[in-house]
Amino acid sequence: MNRILLYLLMVFCVAGAVLSGFSLRAHYSTSTTEFCALDETFNCDIVNRSSYSRLLGVPVALIGLLGYLLLLTMSFRRDRFFAVLRFGAAAIGLGFALYLTYIEAYVLATWCLLCIGSLIAISAVTLFSGVGWFQLRSAGRQADS
Repeated sequence: MNRILLYLLMVFCVAGAVLSGFSLRAHYSTSTTEFCALDETFNCDIVNRSSYSRLLGVPVALIGLLGYLLLLTMSFRRDRFFAVLRFGAAAIGLGFALYLTYIEAYVLATWCLLCIGSLIAISAVTLFSGVGWFQLRSAGRQADS
């Protein structure tokens, strides 16, 4: 994986972790989140405090925070095994984020700006992880030739 791609991957992991941290804070807060509670259509408080904001009792934002930190940690390893593992973990995260986006759109009918930002971050992490894995695979094939 080239340096620019690696740095972009790490930047989006950090951005996702920060967004998840803000979401976790909003999840436990009892006051209104001023920067994210715009109206009934865009309101992080409604999303972050809904029954869908927990998975088996664990806040989804905490799962996201830990997931981004794990992906960031895996980014420091450049071998093929971690490239595949990172791409797989990012793809699972993206699938979960898309499920939560469906919940926002069709069940809650309310959007969370932090969640949209996190969706963008995990999409970028998945894309960059996939490109990095492909680059390692291509380099391995060329070395075998």
